[in-house]
Amino acid sequence: MICSLLLIVIAANAQTVKGKITDDENLGVPGASVSLQGSKLVVMSDSLGNYSINIPSQTVNPVLVVSMLGFVKQEIMVNKRPFINVKLVKEINDLSEVVVIGYGTVAKRDLTGAVDKADVKEMQKASVLGFDQSLAGRVAGVNVVSAEGRPGAEADIVIRGANSLTQNNNPLYVIDGFPVEASLSNAIDPKDIESIEILKDASATAIYGARGANGVVMITTKTGKEAKPVISYDGFYGVQSVLKKMDLMDGYEFVKLQGEVFGAATMDDYYFKDGKTLESYRGTGKDFQDEMFRTAPMQKHGLSIMSGSGGTKYNLSFSYTGQDGVVLNTGFDRVQGRFSLDQEVRKWLKVGAKLTYSRSKYSGTFLSDGTATYNILQNTWAYRPVTGASEFDLSNDLFDPILNSNDNYRINPVVAVKNEQNDNIFTFMMANGYIEANIVKNLKFRSIIGYSKNNVRNDIFNNSKSRSGNPLTTTLGVNAGQMYDEKSNWLNENTLTYNLKKGQHRFDAMGGFSLQYEDHLYNYTRMQQIPYETLGMSGMDQGTFYSMQAYRNDWSLMSYYSRLNYNYASKYYVTATMRADGSSKFSPQNRWGYFPSTSLMWRFSGEEFMKSFKFINDAKLRVSWGATGNNRVGEYASLPQITALRPDRYYFGGELIIGSAKTVMGNPDLKWESTYMTNIGLDVNMFKNRINLTAEVYQKRTKDLLLNAQLPGSSGYLTSFKNIGEVENRGLEITLNTVNIKKRDFMWTSNFNISFNRNKVISLTENQETLATSVWWEYNRDSQPAYIARKGEPVGLMFGFIYEGTYKPEDFTQTGSTYYLKNNIAYPGSRANVRPGDMKYKDINGDGIIDANDRTVIGNGFPVHTGGFNNTFTYKNFDLSVFFQWSYGNDILNANKYMFERYYMPHSNMYASYANRWTPENPTSDIPRVNEGSGSYYSSYGIEDGSYLRLKTVALGYNLPSKVFGKSFLQSLRVYVSAQNLWTWTNYSGMDPEVSTRAGALTPGFDFSAFPRANTITFGLNMNLK
Repeated sequence: MICSLLLIVIAANAQTVKGKITDDENLGVPGASVSLQGSKLVVMSDSLGNYSINIPSQTVNPVLVVSMLGFVKQEIMVNKRPFINVKLVKEINDLSEVVVIGYGTVAKRDLTGAVDKADVKEMQKASVLGFDQSLAGRVAGVNVVSAEGRPGAEADIVIRGANSLTQNNNPLYVIDGFPVEASLSNAIDPKDIESIEILKDASATAIYGARGANGVVMITTKTGKEAKPVISYDGFYGVQSVLKKMDLMDGYEFVKLQGEVFGAATMDDYYFKDGKTLESYRGTGKDFQDEMFRTAPMQKHGLSIMSGSGGTKYNLSFSYTGQDGVVLNTGFDRVQGRFSLDQEVRKWLKVGAKLTYSRSKYSGTFLSDGTATYNILQNTWAYRPVTGASEFDLSNDLFDPILNSNDNYRINPVVAVKNEQNDNIFTFMMANGYIEANIVKNLKFRSIIGYSKNNVRNDIFNNSKSRSGNPLTTTLGVNAGQMYDEKSNWLNENTLTYNLKKGQHRFDAMGGFSLQYEDHLYNYTRMQQIPYETLGMSGMDQGTFYSMQAYRNDWSLMSYYSRLNYNYASKYYVTATMRADGSSKFSPQNRWGYFPSTSLMWRFSGEEFMKSFKFINDAKLRVSWGATGNNRVGEYASLPQITALRPDRYYFGGELIIGSAKTVMGNPDLKWESTYMTNIGLDVNMFKNRINLTAEVYQKRTKDLLLNAQLPGSSGYLTSFKNIGEVENRGLEITLNTVNIKKRDFMWTSNFNISFNRNKVISLTENQETLATSVWWEYNRDSQPAYIARKGEPVGLMFGFIYEGTYKPEDFTQTGSTYYLKNNIAYPGSRANVRPGDMKYKDINGDGIIDANDRTVIGNGFPVHTGGFNNTFTYKNFDLSVFFQWSYGNDILNANKYMFERYYMPHSNMYASYANRWTPENPTSDIPRVNEGSGSYYSSYGIEDGSYLRLKTVALGYNLPSKVFGKSFLQSLRVYVSAQNLWTWTNYSGMDPEVSTRAGALTPGFDFSAFPRANTITFGLNMNLK
């Protein structure tokens, strides 16, 4: 009786503390442990994250300890507070974290291969359209290059260097278990992504065999969770502006330049009418960039609902994204929806399904397309800033009236852009379902059936005021074209996994079988002389037929694969994988490829000799080797091909006859590209996981390169695909994660990564020492090699003459007004034609003549190293992320500089820097003179250092305290401001150093008329409803 009364008195005097435990997204955390330090008193949070604990009255200075797997444990002084809300912070480098790998998952501590997990939550702080745009600089060894800043443009992702010279080097993407050979980043809302893993070494990628050589990007989207329904809204609105505009000549410098081109009579006719002089043009001039570029809005709105109970979990989301481009008449819109369902039918049986639908539209002109005289951005820079006469305005006419209308520089770029329709409409649907059954103890069967469909429609309409539809520059008149491209893909994958643990021995085995089939349909129709242009695409049927193209192809893949994991005492690990792929792309004798791998891992931190190193929490050494393949080749590349000829080619008996001819030789010996990789990795966690270091070194060799090799003319064919050549990549990757400060109200964490990669051509085709590559952009240079690959040297080296400045007067002897080049000075073309101010090149072979034999390597488009540095700060309810990205040591071939710092066309405006050109009054300048005649060559004059450091993302957020919401419908609310591409430090003179408009292993770092990249500032909120 006395004891009962005593307990009642103690309970009456006990302090009750209540509160809510949330994660970094302000969602309630169920199952978190709340204990009283120094006692056995423990309670757990409920399904909404709420908790209540009674603290005995005799407790002195009570401290609550809040813990949850995967989060940092927190110790909180009570200080007589009745309500204490706790926001958990994710544990940095948590070794229990689960990582998605091919056909399974594994704890991070047990990884034997090179697999990196991207920090998706940090990536999602960037207000971007696709995950690829925020991945750059986030993961060591992953080089993300976006060709330009066009809205909706997908980036090229290359993992550990380019393996193939002529085939696609992009990785394989596995989206919720569905392998696809395109990123589809525009089809997935970044907010719907749960995790992104990058499989980098052969131990991790060999399980994908013939498609694993370029690495694998595993994307897992969000699913439902066991909790009460949570409705979430995520949205932002922002503005974009061009990072940089080129400085152009004003009216004064432009007219001064024309005075050097034309005689006095011409200048009087064009620019010195009505008593005007050169001085009349000071402070004048129109910059067409001001009309072509604009401040553009962007917005995104997303709504989702997530819940789960009674063995049923679901997630439903919908989003809309709208982005106007910073160039007139360009933009991107996307509508996207997702649904996932997981159902536990029995304790031993689960089923589930995911459905994704996306429709996106990119509108507007592709600025980097077309030749120099046809290109929109080139026209923007070149169009005259002044007219010289007051009776007409250049702003509203398609053509400059005083010039030859056949000269494409004279097309008004603003008028052209406003009158051109170029819409690309992408529709994507993916559906996959699974069944998972625990057959017996430790044996699990899983089967996936999936289907995806990707449609692309391109509508092109050129009215009478467009570049391609006006009556002066084309005979087609008003014209239109429509392209339709459809890919359908079926997949079935079946796996058995078996787990066994005996004592300190653990075995995991997996075996599987899969089938995949893709059907591809394409057609394009173009009509001309459309009479009713106001109808747009709807009037296309009224035109006259011009051309049509159609084809259909398909491929199929059958695969068997297996993996065995073994570890002893969690110290010694062995992993072995094997995959066999059979592809319809190759002839029967080469249809099957076999791709093995093995890896070893030693956790040496568990050894006796490491016990004295108390500061080391975990340390392991990994070694792996494996073979992977690349089948990125045409569906029928191994077969000879017959092409039906146009019916107007042959007449027999007075009738047109349709004929056919063998146009492709075919190669029955064609087989996979094979890449063999060795990787050594070191992982060290120190000081209670506050410092985590990962270092990787690797070597990979790709053999049997798929090259479109040149054939002798006697064969009757120009080229044929062959397996010839070999390329090597070697590299070093370092990743450092640190918890710099961890206090109750303040935390600072950092992530640093840096990657070095060196590639080298080991061999090419038979008796071939070099492979030269030209770039299509300007007729004077289309046939010239801009890049070269040579045995023993890096891939894709820039190739041309070494520029030594301009010829100076001292290089000549002068008789009257005539200059004669001195005999000891080398010259291009004809000695008699060389003048002071002409471009001067280095005479490599010393023969006194500048010709093709003097071309040499002038640059390298691949960087020495790339990386990223992210810092995250949290103070109470504030969070701040600052992310830097860089590239160092890469060169850029600035094709624009060849056009706008070397004058060759009358009445064309130039960069402002051309005002410092060589003239008799400025004889020391190394910018060539007007009408210079030897500059239509690739040279180091156009090669610039493309290194840069970019403040890529800054995001500041504030979480409103939960007590503010009371009993309202709000569960959490975060407001934030985010900025992209805020500042760039670079010596590159072009618009943006992050550019590669002719991207490829053989042509890196080419800059021609790239769509301007934008800096972006957005304001947004994340809101969760009860």
